[in-house]
Amino acid sequence: MTLTPDDVLLETEEGLEKSYEHLRKEFRSMRTGRANPGLIENIKVEYYGSDTPLKQLANIGVPDPTQLLIKPYDASMVGKIEKAILKSDIGITPNSDGKVVRLSIPPLSEERRKKLVQLAKKAAEASKVAMRNQRRDANKQIPKIDSLPEDSQKQLKGEIQDLLKSYEGKVDELVGAKTAELMEI
Repeated sequence: MTLTPDDVLLETEEGLEKSYEHLRKEFRSMRTGRANPGLIENIKVEYYGSDTPLKQLANIGVPDPTQLLIKPYDASMVGKIEKAILKSDIGITPNSDGKVVRLSIPPLSEERRKKLVQLAKKAAEASKVAMRNQRRDANKQIPKIDSLPEDSQKQLKGEIQDLLKSYEGKVDELVGAKTAELMEI
């Protein structure tokens, strides 16, 4: 198979998109002072011998901004769901009436908010590093393209750099939005 400039650009964009989506997923599971199903939907619950994400076993609702309501499709799973939530590192104790599980999300302290903002910025920087590694790998592929003139190689490197800058901008917007969400009371 012959490598083309379009292949390099496409591969780079796919890698950048994966890094960006990973960061978005990480931010969704980050606890804020508000109820968010993303906080618990990927908690693994033991279901007939296999670990299954909670979102596949129950309906997760937000009846008010400080509470999550978990309605299992199978009522016998309530106890296992409670145990899985207790084992997870979200730090919230579940309440159950035998049919549904309720999670009350307590407000975050100022100190905890600041730590979460630091964690968000750290995750964003790690994502940017992964994106820069994608650029480096793409730039290493350019000389391997058969019969590509030097000025076209420079142009392709410029396009890759522009692509990287646009994704870094998206990451900055995302971290800004998450910081604002964390710091609001």
